Amino acid sequence: MPEVSLGLILVILLILWAEFVNGWTDAPNAIATVVSTRVLTPIQAVIMASLFNLAGVLLAGTAVATVIGKGIVDPSVIDLTTVGAAMCGIIIYSTVAWYYGIPTSESHALVSGLAGAGLAKAGPSVLLWAGWQKVIIGLFFGVLLGFLGGLILMSLIQVLFRRSHPGTMRGVFGKLQMFSAAFMAFSHGTNDGQKFIGVFTLALVLGGFLPAFKVPLGVILLCGLVMALGTMVGGWRIIKTMGFKITNLEPVHGFSAETGAACTIELATRIGIPLSTTHTINSAIMGVGATRRFSAVRWGVTGNIVLAWLFTFPVCGAIAWTVTKLVLLISK
Repeated sequence: MPEVSLGLILVILLILWAEFVNGWTDAPNAIATVVSTRVLTPIQAVIMASLFNLAGVLLAGTAVATVIGKGIVDPSVIDLTTVGAAMCGIIIYSTVAWYYGIPTSESHALVSGLAGAGLAKAGPSVLLWAGWQKVIIGLFFGVLLGFLGGLILMSLIQVLFRRSHPGTMRGVFGKLQMFSAAFMAFSHGTNDGQKFIGVFTLALVLGGFLPAFKVPLGVILLCGLVMALGTMVGGWRIIKTMGFKITNLEPVHGFSAETGAACTIELATRIGIPLSTTHTINSAIMGVGATRRFSAVRWGVTGNIVLAWLFTFPVCGAIAWTVTKLVLLISK
């Protein structure tokens, strides 16, 4: 058994901290609409999301985790310093965004942090185009299909139930939304839940505890638990933004957004594409809102969210680059 170094312990703690932040900024995406429509109370929704997130992590396989751990930056030039620096970028940026109630994409924070740290250590050659191709595909995949999924499903429901009484609609889709929220939480676990598992496993390989990149069950359980705790502790700020501030939601809207987003995420997971659940569910909510009228979406709020998405890549990359350079300078 290799000796446990202080550096490895510090990096693992940073990874778990970043996963905890992921739980309060990203995982609430799964339950924002079910809380805003009052189908479930916040406590009920958080418990449900935590359980189904963990189930998704356990049952998904490791295709997305492998892309993050091995496909973004060449593992041969990445060490514990660069992994820790990437986690610092995520923690700092996402915590600031969370304070203002803005949902962020930990997926993009993670890949940009790894890229920034890798660039500081070894230059542009460290970036792997095959993995970045999947990230870019996932960016458009989540936004476009999320929006269309919410819009098309909501439009179809409006046609099929056009003669139904609003009270009947609320009753029916209030029950259905419990399933769609669980589906959304599960899909979050299958895709987003894998990402920090991949980084944790990479750290164990770098620390000499694993001979090859193979995700242990203990890592899956630990990361799933930490993410669930993060949602329980700090998820409410993001729930308020997504569930109440983007557009007014009834259970039928929540059902359409969650189902459209979850189907998109599940499709991406099955083909090993890491995407942002934040982008996907927010786009689905916008798509649902647009079925009523364009002005039903509060575009000022969504503009702030989109700006946070755009700044994620340069800011997290810059933080990770700076931390890596500082550590390298100090260690000389």
